[in-house]
Amino acid sequence: MAGPSKRSEAMNILFFLTPKSMCAYLEDKSTLRQALERMEVAGYAALPILNEKGEYCGTLTEGDMLWAVKNLCGMDLRQTENHRIMEIARRRDNVPVSVTTSMQDLINRASEQNFVPVIDDRNVFIGIITRSEIIKYFIKKQIEIAEKQI
Repeated sequence: MAGPSKRSEAMNILFFLTPKSMCAYLEDKSTLRQALERMEVAGYAALPILNEKGEYCGTLTEGDMLWAVKNLCGMDLRQTENHRIMEIARRRDNVPVSVTTSMQDLINRASEQNFVPVIDDRNVFIGIITRSEIIKYFIKKQIEIAEKQI
């Protein structure tokens, strides 16, 4: 029997997708101050950065912003309006996956980062998959299996 097709694997990872319309993200032209405010409102410790074409450009974290306030702004919060987020050194970006990525590759990626950006075949950001959603899914499946054995 043949293994799952690429299409069915893509359908599987899309099952976990939080679409872009429901995601908090930053625009690459945003200032450090705008990023601080957006992150505070969203309540997340990291947000994806998108350019004007909607392409994924990287991930900005609270830590990246803290170091930017210290190193770029001299601890003066008023200076945060003078610096764009793309000036900020980022410790590491969350590596995106394509919609055709296999479940195994998605799980491997999610084991290394809290969320996985998902891009389409044009490199356009379409949403994220969170590690917590993957874990919740597998916990639910384990419970269903256990209940069937009782």
